[in-house]
Amino acid sequence: MLDGWLDFQRATLALKCDGLTPGQLREAAVPPSSLTLLGLVRHMAEVERSWFTMVLGGERGPFQYSSDDNPDGDFEVTDADPDEAFATWQAECADARRRAAAAPSLDVTGTTRRGEEVSLRWIMIHMIEEYARHNGHADLLRERIDGTVGV
Repeated sequence: MLDGWLDFQRATLALKCDGLTPGQLREAAVPPSSLTLLGLVRHMAEVERSWFTMVLGGERGPFQYSSDDNPDGDFEVTDADPDEAFATWQAECADARRRAAAAPSLDVTGTTRRGEEVSLRWIMIHMIEEYARHNGHADLLRERIDGTVGV
């Protein structure tokens, strides 16, 4: 059930972006916010990596878009390539699915950067919440860009 709901939320973000031009994906549609659909895709690629690779997998490494010097780099999309961003996000989702499927149970744990121990179950629920919140943002962005609602 957790896998299904998480994949539903992932698919919802993809649907919110479907059919838009690169310029529309980069459009900050709710000024003064600089939030964009492409920024959400890049952000969710990093969120997938953070929770499944770094926390659950125990691997450390740099993020694709943000850094200590630029913590909001995932949202900075002025020159961002949508094809690269979607490929990165899809690769992170595929890796997350693989890691979740390989876990012996939902009770397996990982450790956050703050030293908190969280279970795969907690990560899955958190990811569903994270996507649901950002999909709400995506609803508003998409409607503002071209009037499309309900996708």
